[in-house]
Amino acid sequence: MKVSELEKRVLKIESRNKKVEGDKAWETSGLRKLLLATFTYLSVGLYMWAIKVSNPWLNAIIPAIGFLLSTLTLPFFKGWWLRRRR
Repeated sequence: MKVSELEKRVLKIESRNKKVEGDKAWETSGLRKLLLATFTYLSVGLYMWAIKVSNPWLNAIIPAIGFLLSTLTLPFFKGWWLRRRR
């Protein structure tokens, strides 16, 4: 294999790594969690409003908070699972 081919492969791998790092940063970002909790709240609130549940916007808080709590506890359980697996 020629040096130029190796350089191309290394550049391709480095480019892929940067993309993966960016994706990982987004997946764990607070902004993403906040947006998902907000969209969960709005979609559940709209659904409850459409089916005429009393206090739909107040009741929609529960699933949004549940989602947010799940995103905060999952890293703990992932770490625990990874430690047990090794």
